[in-house]
Amino acid sequence: MDLQSSGFAAMMLAFGVGAMGQPTPDVRNTEPQAVFFSGEVALPDGSKPSDPVRIQRVCKGTAHDETWTDSKGRFSFKVSASGGDTSTGDSAQAPQNKDLSRPIGNSTYYSNPLTAALRDCEVQALLAGFWSDRVSIALKNTLDDTRLGRIILHPMSPGQALIVSVTTLAAPSNAAKAYEKGMSAMREQRWDAATREFTKAVAAYPQFAAAWFELGRLRQSRNDFAGAADAWKEALKSDPKYVKPYEGLAALAERLQNWAEAEKYSREWIQLDPESFPAAYLYSAVANARLNRTEQAELAAREGLRLDKERKIPRLSYVLGLILMEKHEFSESAKCLRTYLELAPNAKDAAMVHEQLTKIEAAATAVPGNNTIP
Repeated sequence: MDLQSSGFAAMMLAFGVGAMGQPTPDVRNTEPQAVFFSGEVALPDGSKPSDPVRIQRVCKGTAHDETWTDSKGRFSFKVSASGGDTSTGDSAQAPQNKDLSRPIGNSTYYSNPLTAALRDCEVQALLAGFWSDRVSIALKNTLDDTRLGRIILHPMSPGQALIVSVTTLAAPSNAAKAYEKGMSAMREQRWDAATREFTKAVAAYPQFAAAWFELGRLRQSRNDFAGAADAWKEALKSDPKYVKPYEGLAALAERLQNWAEAEKYSREWIQLDPESFPAAYLYSAVANARLNRTEQAELAAREGLRLDKERKIPRLSYVLGLILMEKHEFSESAKCLRTYLELAPNAKDAAMVHEQLTKIEAAATAVPGNNTIP
């Protein structure tokens, strides 16, 4: 090759053109098609959970199941540039080479579709009876380390554990996806779409208690009370320790003035956890009062007030005041009604309660031994 042809070849290469006249591929601009994340799950004391833990990616409120931890609490999973994921399954079976956490190139946060897909994404761990820290997996630069470190699972209080159904964690992927779509549709107030998705979820997984509960809420909103009750009963059949259907059934029974049912479901709700749900005692107090079980009604109202330390349920004071009025304990009754009006001055029945209070205060002064209005 002479100097002239050599110079021409060098010029072609300088302009990125090969010997056949085609541009030479620039390997420096090759974008990574996937990224591997890895980490571990532990309890607050550093010990590993005794059961496998589900790892979930949450992006803009939408959850994606990724994988499960192995016997040592470790996990890894892959996310593609399109945002889709390929789970490695049990991390004991996943590739354990160093490539899992190797940097993935030098593209910027804005130019790489992979980093764009991971914007607003976090990873959490799911295990019945625990709540999880969340770890961001947004990559500002593809040189970022993809090792997530340790995710801590914190034990729930008894009351917190009861508002999450264990059946949710056991739901197969098709049912779980339908449920997530239903929840998204509810947030967007697309009620028909939500109903369709929850119906799909329970058809795919009949034990899906949370999906039955949401289906009941939708039916109730359309005044299909029988349908709502049926859905909530299915939820209880699937998970008797799931608290939300008890509340739905107790409230529906009170609305329909079915006092025996209201007493039954509020009692069963209380039995699940006597220390966490003051609202259960409100339904119990009202139902027992309507059933002429005055002592049980009073005990329920007082217990509800004991638990409601932040006074989030003003009606407990009102109900106790009415019960005490029936017992001619006018002084304490008046005090309860005043408390109710202080906590809920704009309540719809405030004017009526003011009238009741005036009568009770008058009665209190007329009863010997009970003539001091606090």
